[in-house]
Amino acid sequence: MNIDDLQWQSAHLGGVLPRLVDEILARGGLETLVEAAREREDWFCAVGAVRGLCAEGEFERAWSVVEPFAASGWQPAVRTGADVLVRCNRVEQALELARPGGRRQESGEAWRDYAEALVRAGRADEAIEVLSPYLRERRVLRGLVEMTEGQGCDERVLEVLDPLAEEFRRDSTQRGDLDLWAVLPAQARVLERSGRVDEAIRLLGADVAARRYGPENTVEFYVELLARHGRVEDLRDLATGSRQYAAASPYVKALENLGRAGEAEAYLRDCMASEHPGWSESILMDLLIRQGRFDDAIKAVEHTFDKDYDGNLLQTAIILLAEQGRHDKAIEITEGRSPEYLADNEAYWLRSNRWWLMGEAGRAREAIAQVEALPADEVDDRELTIASLLAQDGRVEEAIALLRPLPGKRAATDLAELLISQDRLTEAVAVIPDVAAQRKEREREREMAASESKGGWGGDPCSAPDTAPLE
Repeated sequence: MNIDDLQWQSAHLGGVLPRLVDEILARGGLETLVEAAREREDWFCAVGAVRGLCAEGEFERAWSVVEPFAASGWQPAVRTGADVLVRCNRVEQALELARPGGRRQESGEAWRDYAEALVRAGRADEAIEVLSPYLRERRVLRGLVEMTEGQGCDERVLEVLDPLAEEFRRDSTQRGDLDLWAVLPAQARVLERSGRVDEAIRLLGADVAARRYGPENTVEFYVELLARHGRVEDLRDLATGSRQYAAASPYVKALENLGRAGEAEAYLRDCMASEHPGWSESILMDLLIRQGRFDDAIKAVEHTFDKDYDGNLLQTAIILLAEQGRHDKAIEITEGRSPEYLADNEAYWLRSNRWWLMGEAGRAREAIAQVEALPADEVDDRELTIASLLAQDGRVEEAIALLRPLPGKRAATDLAELLISQDRLTEAVAVIPDVAAQRKEREREREMAASESKGGWGGDPCSAPDTAPLE
């Protein structure tokens, strides 16, 4: 098993996409995934097969699927393998697999996975001791809090968190690799779940007031904590004060949950009248759509639709309307745009969204006619677009025939999705290029991008900058 291939799959969503794996599993294609994991060494198929086998209680078969991956030493596979072994009641073997060889220089991630196996084996106190040296790593800290929930060891967790929290509070200007700030919401979360809600609110409230937080805003955790426990007045103080941006959405939802949606709407309209446009309109649109007031929602935000700033809510409105089945209304707002906005956005994204919406609204043939009326070089992914519309029109076999000869992973993925919809599961996996082929395709794309970039430099090729895209 090639670790480099496994890492590439994970980083680039290579092989069979996770969403396709989920669809195959949902349609009863467990054996298809087992076969793909074995024959193609496809990691995502292996994960899906393990999930399906464990759901059916076939833990030993699940181990046979993941064992070759885990034997490579690749950490995600080790993690999955250890979990399966615990389910097989082969606890000592699970711990042996997950243990990072006794080398303390191993990454905190590896020790986190070992600690998870210890917790699964009923040895939570030992897991806490294992992780204690690595708690300055944010992912390890988060892992400790998550894996110990419900294990009856909250006081012990707090014993190791409290000194770190106090250290950060003494010098909250710390930055860098340690990410020590993450201990503040971690401490509050453990206090909350152990029943010490008032203490959690008091400590974190003081941290917010003193601006003791890091790059992931502790304010957001604090306002969500207040919302979970119905502290509406405290939320209102924040939402109408200096923490308005972070507190507005939790405050609105708290009011809505209390049956005070009118009060929430009034608050947001006041924000719109007094603050910079964008964020308050978005929250108001969400609120009104949740209430089924679609026309009011669009009216509240339509003044942003032709603007070229970050607060433009046209695409958000399209998605929300589509989720509610209001495809005709979504089409309508794509068509009523200013000439200036259309000049910059029509070919870029707007018309492709309109065609998709037309397909959902039962107007696929009209959309296809629009695509075919345009010059071929003016429509990106022309055949893929037409194939998608054919499928929306119920002409799945025509769509399959159009996609089958097309090169590239995207066309293969679209084809596989249509085959899955027809329960042709093994065929669906077969049409997706394997990892080696996908890596070659990606490398060709990199070479072409580099070549085009150098060709467009306009100066001495030897002096052109390194423009190879980052992965």
